[in-house]
Amino acid sequence: MFTELFDTIVRFIQDGGLFMYPIMITLALGLGIALERYLYLVMVKTRNRIAWNHIQPLMLQGKIKSTMEYVRNSNAHLSKMLIYALTHLMNGRRADDVERMLEEGLMEIIPRLEKRTPYLATFANIATLLGLLGTILGLIAAFSAVANADPAEKANLLSSSISVAMNTTAFGLVAAIPLLLLHAVITTKTAEIIDSMDMATVKLTNLIAINRGAKQKLEERDDKPVQQVTLGS
Repeated sequence: MFTELFDTIVRFIQDGGLFMYPIMITLALGLGIALERYLYLVMVKTRNRIAWNHIQPLMLQGKIKSTMEYVRNSNAHLSKMLIYALTHLMNGRRADDVERMLEEGLMEIIPRLEKRTPYLATFANIATLLGLLGTILGLIAAFSAVANADPAEKANLLSSSISVAMNTTAFGLVAAIPLLLLHAVITTKTAEIIDSMDMATVKLTNLIAINRGAKQKLEERDDKPVQQVTLGS
């Protein structure tokens, strides 16, 4: 069964002509990029989740220095985004400056997440166009050959030539459809990671504001003079 299927695929490619090979190369490049991007995004999502599970409890406890030590030794994108904000926080910057640094860190990471993903849609379009071009050139060659053929053989020759020429269009669509689906999957996964990191910036900003508010109240309480309570006779 597998031998027959393999022979059918090989015959299909051979009958399609020269344009089948550029379509195969385009499909291979697209699948390679899709695999690399998917594995990269899975790794980023996993590392971010692990980093958040460490960072959130530390920030809730107000342990800024411990959080800073962790993000310096972490490879997660979330940690790289947070390290600049924590540096500004430890230097006594305002909450607005810290929030701005979180947003700047996120904007720096987004291009890495979206890198090479648009190529998938481009390769899908190229595969479709190569298939159409191969079909058109095949039809031109077929009609040119039929023009000089015997009238009795023209119908059979034309039908077989058109059938062969259509192989490139079919193969172009076979290559383009999976690439478009993979592009949609990877784009959706990238958007999910960006949304989660955006939500993390909001939560971290709130945690920083809470820590600062608690510290300010504690300082006011320490500065407040203690009132002497006297018991009446």
